[in-house]
Amino acid sequence: MFKLGFVVNPIAGIGGSVALKGSDGEGIAQQAKALGAEAKANSRAALALEVLLPYQQQITVYCANGLMGEQTANELGFNTEVIYHSKSEQTTPQDTENAVAALISQGVDLLLFAGGDGTARNICHKVGDSFPVLGIPAGCKIHSGVYAVTPKAAGRVVELMVTNQLVTLTEADVMDIDESLFRQGVVKAKRYGEMQIPAELRYVQAVKSGGKESDELVLQDIAADVINQMDEQLFIIGSGSTTAFLMEELALDNTLLGVDLVQDQELIASDVIESQLWQAIQDNAENGVKLVITLIGGQGHIFGRGNQQLSPRIIKAIGKDNIIIIATKTKLSALNARPLIADTGDSALDQELSGYLPVTTGYNDQVLYPVASPQ
Repeated sequence: MFKLGFVVNPIAGIGGSVALKGSDGEGIAQQAKALGAEAKANSRAALALEVLLPYQQQITVYCANGLMGEQTANELGFNTEVIYHSKSEQTTPQDTENAVAALISQGVDLLLFAGGDGTARNICHKVGDSFPVLGIPAGCKIHSGVYAVTPKAAGRVVELMVTNQLVTLTEADVMDIDESLFRQGVVKAKRYGEMQIPAELRYVQAVKSGGKESDELVLQDIAADVINQMDEQLFIIGSGSTTAFLMEELALDNTLLGVDLVQDQELIASDVIESQLWQAIQDNAENGVKLVITLIGGQGHIFGRGNQQLSPRIIKAIGKDNIIIIATKTKLSALNARPLIADTGDSALDQELSGYLPVTTGYNDQVLYPVASPQ
């Protein structure tokens, strides 16, 4: 019987769709809910557990109560043992640490957790590098290397263990950034330690590589290509340093870690939330809408990391053919032939986005690059 430790941070990533850049900080979760945000951590955790449904009779899920793991595992029909009870539905980082300590005391074989970098920090504080863990990505910012590339990929790694296949145990960095600075457009990342993870290169992500692109001439060419396409259509400009350079070339203020709206080469809205994006798309249905995005350096995600404002309904409304991906060839080469990752939270949409997509790498210069969602 495989003893799976399972813990969920219920509010992880709740601030993403409403441009709050995360869930850390006093009152942030309540503010996000007031703006209409919905918690997605448990639905993403369920995607990982669904992969393990064929092995239900071989697994006992040791978990915390309610939304910290019990509810999702029970809904999927797993045998559960509730080891920790939070004092309130409004869970805290201390609840995460207490739950982890309780689960490890039961001798679980692996600790599977859903959250973001803050959750990884809490778990690292409790277990260090003494126990194998694996993260299901559910936060806004996933800089750490302890996460699978998608929720389903996390399930695949556990499946390898349950079926007694060889999985390498390695150490990966736990990274996090200061969210208060993050909300001001400043990225200040710090290493907080390392944890043991079952490593399978197809399914486990790299630590995010930061920094501004250094090849300015190439970036100017990329920006010129996009600017040449701009007319009365609405252009949604995603987050990242490469898209920030585009905004600099347009001489427009930019939300480095958010989503901006540009029309006729003029800024019409900054740091918009998902509902504002939806309304803008409806208002511009006649002229059409284009989305300009880039990838996360070192990881390759184009959706699902730091741009939760781009929800499945937003992406579907824009349409695959109206998505402009921009990146330098240096940035693509750094992926070492790994595909770009679409992790929208909608499996059917991820499949629709998969395949070879054009990536603008210069002026009138494109390459076809694979997009995938590891299953």
